[in-house]
Amino acid sequence: MTATDRSIELIQTAAQAAADKLAHDIIAYDVSDVLSITDAFLLASAPNDRQVKSIVDEIEERLNKELGAKPVRREGDREARWVLLDYVDIVVHVQHSEERVFYALERLWKDCPELDLPEEAKATRGKAAEHAKFQVEEDSAGMEELR
Repeated sequence: MTATDRSIELIQTAAQAAADKLAHDIIAYDVSDVLSITDAFLLASAPNDRQVKSIVDEIEERLNKELGAKPVRREGDREARWVLLDYVDIVVHVQHSEERVFYALERLWKDCPELDLPEEAKATRGKAAEHAKFQVEEDSAGMEELR
């Protein structure tokens, strides 16, 4: 069994929306062979809670406006560290970068086929590591100024 055309359309649109809001490390997996409850997972992350919320809002708005899809469940809004949008056909996980590293969902789904995404979404790969390196350099420079 493979992800349906509808699921792929939802994943593509959600991935583009996440990329437009500068999400990091966007990736999607076809989990239809191992899970009976959904076809695909989309994973994305952001370096802060506000950006997580912004990405989630954009995905939700775009899927509703362009494809008429509304989530049946939305969890994690309050803390915005890990927000889950359940569209039945797909499940979207937008995580704070720290949660993304800690829970490492990619490790769980690495044996599942990766779904093709729009170029802008593919270009986000490695952005979390790049951002973390920049942040460390910036923090080090700030510490030097304090001395």
